[in-house]
Amino acid sequence: IVLNHTIICHHAIMIVCDSALISAATSKCAACGKDGENLKACTACKLVKYCNVTCQKAHRPEHKKECKKRATEIFDEALFKEPPPNEECPVCSLPFHSMVEQTYKSCCGNTLCSGCIYAMVNEHGSLETFVCPFCREPASRSDEEELKRIRKRMDLNDPEAFYLLSSVYARGISRCIPQDKKKAFELSIRAVELGSTTALFNVGIGYSGGRLVKKDMKKAIHFWQLAAMKGSIEARHNLGYYEKERMSGNISRAMKHYMIAARAGLEKSLKVVQQGYSKGVVTKDDYEKTLRAYQKSQDEVKSIQRDKAAAYRA
Repeated sequence: IVLNHTIICHHAIMIVCDSALISAATSKCAACGKDGENLKACTACKLVKYCNVTCQKAHRPEHKKECKKRATEIFDEALFKEPPPNEECPVCSLPFHSMVEQTYKSCCGNTLCSGCIYAMVNEHGSLETFVCPFCREPASRSDEEELKRIRKRMDLNDPEAFYLLSSVYARGISRCIPQDKKKAFELSIRAVELGSTTALFNVGIGYSGGRLVKKDMKKAIHFWQLAAMKGSIEARHNLGYYEKERMSGNISRAMKHYMIAARAGLEKSLKVVQQGYSKGVVTKDDYEKTLRAYQKSQDEVKSIQRDKAAAYRA
């Protein structure tokens, strides 16, 4: 089917290609040569246009190699693009970070940072009298009450609520929710469809470890790629590892992933970049830029309350 987008994943993740490519494409059908204003661009590469699906199929043997090459280039352009800015805690307005613990609140559907949770618990003296720092709703008093809140958020198509319930089914909680790995995976996929980056990453984890579903590294990498494009630096780090150790052994591609994750603040990726620099596979300029960006990312997420929360957990 000829569409206006390159569909990367059937779980509703799309990458819209540069409109300049479409305008640059010929105004003639690549198969029959007819002119036309309603020609549709090849969905994969955007380099050629066709009258209809019949012309597209007829031209496929001739176009296949060029199409695959350009489609790979388009995908890599999206994959190695700098990630979007980190989301912010709605209470303190500081960016989230992989090293900052986050808590999803089923009362209001917000994800809050550990610093704000710590401050509220400290203010009230105990978890029993805790209220949500955002909506001031008291904490759930039982598993049944918490599940009721989660399901209410699910009725609003909240992706994180679906993912939270999937994690509950994955481990099971007493009589309320028995362990059900199949149900857990189905809920994770629904969370992916609704846009959860966390679910994307963890579905990849599921496929890589075979914990909830049959092990399939090709699918694991696919979901990690999608998660990385949405900003998951943990997924990005995993891609770096598998590029380097398990896939093509392409050090250059692996280091690209590691540098992107390190610039976004992931310490373990920075350590790999440092090793790459010492071995001569990362340039001095790239290493220095990555180091500066890493430090900036660390500074942006710091707060007294987050430091206290981290010290309390330690």
